[in-house]
Amino acid sequence: MGTIQIENVSFKYDQMVNNLFDSLNLRIDESWKLGLIGRNGRGKTTLMQMLQGKLQYSGQIVSNLNFYYYPQPVANKNRPTVEIVKELTDLEDYDMWKVEVELDKLQVKPDILDQEFSTLSPGEQTKVLLAILFIDDYGFQLIDEPTNHLDIVGREIVADYLKSKKGFIVISHDKTFLNQVIDHVISINRQNVDVYKGNYDTWEQEKTQQDQSEMAEKSQLKKDISRLHETAVKRENWSRQTEKGKFKTGLQQVNLDKGFISHKSSKMMKKAKTIAKRVDGEIDEKQSLLKNIEIEDPIKLNYVEVNHPKNLITVDNLQLVHDDVTTPIVSFKLPVNKVVSLVGQNGIGKTTIFKQILGIKQPFTQTGELHVAPSAKISYLAQEDELEGNIRQLAINKHIDAEDIFSNLRKLGFERYLFEQPIEDMSQGQKRKVALAVSLSEEANIYLWDEPLNFLDVITRQQIIDAIKEQHPTMLLIDHDQDLIDEVSDQKIILQK
Repeated sequence: MGTIQIENVSFKYDQMVNNLFDSLNLRIDESWKLGLIGRNGRGKTTLMQMLQGKLQYSGQIVSNLNFYYYPQPVANKNRPTVEIVKELTDLEDYDMWKVEVELDKLQVKPDILDQEFSTLSPGEQTKVLLAILFIDDYGFQLIDEPTNHLDIVGREIVADYLKSKKGFIVISHDKTFLNQVIDHVISINRQNVDVYKGNYDTWEQEKTQQDQSEMAEKSQLKKDISRLHETAVKRENWSRQTEKGKFKTGLQQVNLDKGFISHKSSKMMKKAKTIAKRVDGEIDEKQSLLKNIEIEDPIKLNYVEVNHPKNLITVDNLQLVHDDVTTPIVSFKLPVNKVVSLVGQNGIGKTTIFKQILGIKQPFTQTGELHVAPSAKISYLAQEDELEGNIRQLAINKHIDAEDIFSNLRKLGFERYLFEQPIEDMSQGQKRKVALAVSLSEEANIYLWDEPLNFLDVITRQQIIDAIKEQHPTMLLIDHDQDLIDEVSDQKIILQK
């Protein structure tokens, strides 16, 4: 039986002060279907790269398994898909049936292999690259965020596909997807790494219990330290008074023996110092407290409610047409303090409708009516983040206080050392958090969020859900995360051709 032994592994990138992993020890069985969970930037993809031997680290990783990674880099997408598959797998023509078998399980027709890879939809490209991972019966798959380009139906298909496989590690930030496909969790926490048997819900329940225990311990610690400080201060004040060599008794001043006073004062001062050291010891002993609590302060939107008009966006029989592209006819209203979600498969026109609402120039002819409250301030979180420069420059361009963005980023688990780095050099998850923090920080009456959860970790996703449910902003939303849609939507507009 195959295993992966990770023994005393430590690693950090050059720009980091502290280790990303410090004396990490794990034992993984080849039959486990593992979900890799943790904040963006905690090292999920890094761990996968170390398993593949792509990074230098101290310690050792021992395994008899062949590792295969998704997404595989495709240098030139303007070629027939079959050529790309052969290049990535080293398969000959007579073995292509292996790929076709996997594609069939993913509900993809084999003639897709004859098409140019660049012409495939993002979902089809995902399925092709997933299929070639599983042609080796002795492989162990490392699957990094396969759901980002999949709609709800696509995620269900891939979930069913992975349920039939025997062992892998998958990074995904869709908890519904994870609950369907995994039986173990590796949790990369703030200070350590844990392994749980079970799915996402198992991990979440255990994590909640740990957080509650640490919060209770923190509360008791604060009381103990406050009491110890108070005692120490009282004793120190008494010892200082005795050094004056006198006490007041009623209206008379009583002089005491100087030797006695000196002895008593020294004794009390020593006790005071002992208690002070005890307080410091308590603090040092508990300095790991809250080591794994991810959320201490909830995020908030800089939302400003407006009551007039009642509906801030009104869409009546709207349809957009350009050449052979036509969006479905759609009608809806966006009332104040309501969340309306546009739901539909990839490519149906949800983002096109968003851009039309925003007044972004497009080559579409519009029929039907579209009205947006003219005085309403709209915060738009685009599906793709086109951000450059550093965060301070971005704040100036957006007319936002940079400290507001930094504050929101810290709440989202963003590391401080990234604050001054160029945004274009950040990971996809880090870029997404910057874009989200900007939208949270700018004053708005309406939020148009287009797939806000792309590349974001499960903890950040829950923060977003909690913030929307708490504040009830006026929001038009696009996303394929079923939990987000179900939990925050007041109305779902289903787009169908």
